[in-house]
Amino acid sequence: MIEQIKAFFEKQAFGVCTRLGEIMHISTSSIRLFFIYASFLTLGSPLLVYMGLVFLRNMRKHWRRQRNPLAFEL
Repeated sequence: MIEQIKAFFEKQAFGVCTRLGEIMHISTSSIRLFFIYASFLTLGSPLLVYMGLVFLRNMRKHWRRQRNPLAFEL
């Protein structure tokens, strides 16, 4: 049950925290906690950063598809 909930939220979170964790070699849960705590302390401004990262991630996928429409996404 808990794993299903976790998988649902990871899928809905656009993969930003997972990708940041892979790049910086930090656990995904630590990054998520940072965003949550920072949002409480700064009244939500990290959410703007998060949404910006989501936008860039989606645009990168779009640009990749445009350059090579037959390429598989990972």
